[in-house]
Amino acid sequence: MTSSSTGKQAFDGRAFAASLPLAPGVYRMFDAADGVLYVGKARALRNRVGSYFNATPKAARIMTMLAQVARMEVTVTRSEADALLLENQLIKSLKPRYNVLLRDDKSYPYILLTREASPRLGLHRGPRVVPGRYFGPYPSVGAVRDTLNMMQKLFRLRSCEDSVFNNRSRPCLLYQIGRCSAPCVGLIDPDDYAESVRRAVLFLEGRSDALTGELEAAMQQASAALAFEQAARLRDLIAGIRKLQVRQYVDGRSADLDVLAVAQQGTAACVLLLAFRDGRNLGTRAFFPKTNGEEAAAEVLAAFVSQYYAEQPAPSEIVLEHDIPERELIEQALSEQAGRRIALRFNVRGERAAHVDMARRNAQLALATELTSSTAQQGRLQALRELLEMEEAPARIECFDISHTMGEATVASCVVFDAQGPLRKQYRRYNINGIEPGDDYAAMHQALQRRFRPSAEGQPEIVLPDVLLIDGGAGQVAQARTVLEEAGFLQQVLLVGVAKGPARKPGEETLLLPDGREVQPGAASPALQLVQQVRDEAHRFAITGHRGKRQKARSSSRLEDIAGIGPRRRAALLKHFGGLAGLKAASMDDIARVAGVNHALAERIWNSLHGIDSAAASMDDR
Repeated sequence: MTSSSTGKQAFDGRAFAASLPLAPGVYRMFDAADGVLYVGKARALRNRVGSYFNATPKAARIMTMLAQVARMEVTVTRSEADALLLENQLIKSLKPRYNVLLRDDKSYPYILLTREASPRLGLHRGPRVVPGRYFGPYPSVGAVRDTLNMMQKLFRLRSCEDSVFNNRSRPCLLYQIGRCSAPCVGLIDPDDYAESVRRAVLFLEGRSDALTGELEAAMQQASAALAFEQAARLRDLIAGIRKLQVRQYVDGRSADLDVLAVAQQGTAACVLLLAFRDGRNLGTRAFFPKTNGEEAAAEVLAAFVSQYYAEQPAPSEIVLEHDIPERELIEQALSEQAGRRIALRFNVRGERAAHVDMARRNAQLALATELTSSTAQQGRLQALRELLEMEEAPARIECFDISHTMGEATVASCVVFDAQGPLRKQYRRYNINGIEPGDDYAAMHQALQRRFRPSAEGQPEIVLPDVLLIDGGAGQVAQARTVLEEAGFLQQVLLVGVAKGPARKPGEETLLLPDGREVQPGAASPALQLVQQVRDEAHRFAITGHRGKRQKARSSSRLEDIAGIGPRRRAALLKHFGGLAGLKAASMDDIARVAGVNHALAERIWNSLHGIDSAAASMDDR
């Protein structure tokens, strides 16, 4: 059920609260522009919402929020635990201004075991669209790689991609060093490989005790049957697993837990997660939630626990630096969501207390590093403001760069920075076409036209930069000035050229300023350091795009130029041989075995890939 109250008059919170039921649910506060101010949960909606509008003194942050409330909505839920889950979903989707928000743009790393005849074990980041089982998330990519390295030694599962696996004719180096059983060339029986996969799953599920017991029984059976080589392999496998268990147990027993600590300084906060799975220390990960003025560390930690574990699988035990509000409710909601008991503990002793202390110290260090980095960034921005004689520090900086190889596959890049650093989601690449190869001026002109034309045509959602950096000299800057003038933005955007010195040495760059001055701030200048950071990022982004475009062109153009090769045959050939390199290494007979390719076409393909003119080859045959 949803209730709301709207109107042009001041919002009457007391009257609205009186109309609500004494039922659990979620409430949402909106401002006059219909922006979401706050999302909260309640055991009894009438009492919780009413508490905002009574005479009890409240924190300045709450009073500021209430002064903006124009209307409210509520949703009744079956239980308080359901209200907690709905609150987390709404906070994630609506991003209310006054809630503590977990900010983490990075995709979490997982271990993926694919669902194939010979499953592959590897690292996975991003959307979980590949069929298979996902184990994690892990706190860092390093933790995943350490685990995979260990599992290669223990279970010898393949890690290569399908394009490599399907086209191997002999085992690779991993087989030679004992880290793969070479299912690609049939050096392991499929049933034995499936057994290795099953054991790896037991290990990843944290059931290493059951695994070692099973292996011991199998070792005894092999020994009794005089299969001593098999028994020796099982003995070594058991020894490897036990070695890990002895080194990484917590409090003398296997542990499946997360340790959380929080550090705060002003409105900045850091929550540090220290993860253990099956007793193995998987390392730490620092999170920097947006506190929106919240000062209580316990509230920040509670918001993190609710939001993080609403998205990620929770371990059986979560150890907290200190108690949090509504701990029992959060514990209940997480247990219901997981379908098993999830314990939230604080005030622990022994090794767990030592882990809490370590997490606390790391949280303080991570926050100090983050603030130092932020402070330095602000200092560089102020230095740039002074150098460019701006009234305020630039809130948005964009930089353009051009990359190509002798005019081939020209790509322009645009990177964006704000006061906090790079805004990678707003980066753009432009494929440059229709110009003379190698004409950097024309390439820059085209890229800038495509960037600023939408703004000139009146699309308000496109934001103009305060400072536009051009990686190049006077010629490049002239192109930028022409485009800005045509678009009508020359007076709104401060244009700066970044020209390399004669020796192209960092620190010797010359900045071409709008008033015609050329200045060399020097390597020690914070302003130039910021310009270098933005320029280098634009250069990196342009080169990456150029290399990808160039490789794609070189991988496809040769086939596209061959008569009789359309998109389907090209795709079939590349898939069959695992890419252009595999196709080039194939013989004519091998190429002719691909569906849809006869011997005459196979000959044309082979000749084209090896630089042989087909007509000349035919004359030679005569």
